[in-house]
Amino acid sequence: MSTTTRWLDAEEQQAWRAWVDLNSQLSARLNRELQAANGLSIADYEILVALTDQLTDEGVDDCSLRMFELGERLQWEKSRVSKQITRMEARGLVVRRHCADDRRGAFVDLTEQGMAAIAAAAPGHVELVRELFFDGMDREQVAALTTYATTVLARLTTD
Repeated sequence: MSTTTRWLDAEEQQAWRAWVDLNSQLSARLNRELQAANGLSIADYEILVALTDQLTDEGVDDCSLRMFELGERLQWEKSRVSKQITRMEARGLVVRRHCADDRRGAFVDLTEQGMAAIAAAAPGHVELVRELFFDGMDREQVAALTTYATTVLARLTTD
């Protein structure tokens, strides 16, 4: 059985490289700005967002997730989640709580200090995302980007 590589044409290669550069530069800029303005890394912010998103889920009134749930939501390895939570615990942003049902499991709870940190960081972060990413896009472009990203994410989750 012979397989033929479907090489990217010039336009696809240009689009792919632009996407890779965009992703890298945008992540680096957002990380630098969060660090400078709020002392948070992008990893800190992602965990704080995942925990505070719990408040928008129906019937949930706390900011707590199992460690494995954080890893699944963020698509991080178990060791990365654990190391990041340890760093955030040392700064008082979260606390780790053992799970009574599973001796190996643990919950991550948002602290008041963590809530204050996300509340302070979110407005500036959202404004920067708007400025760097959305300004200059019309509603049709935003809708097309959403459709495309959702399609790619669906392919990623079926693997």
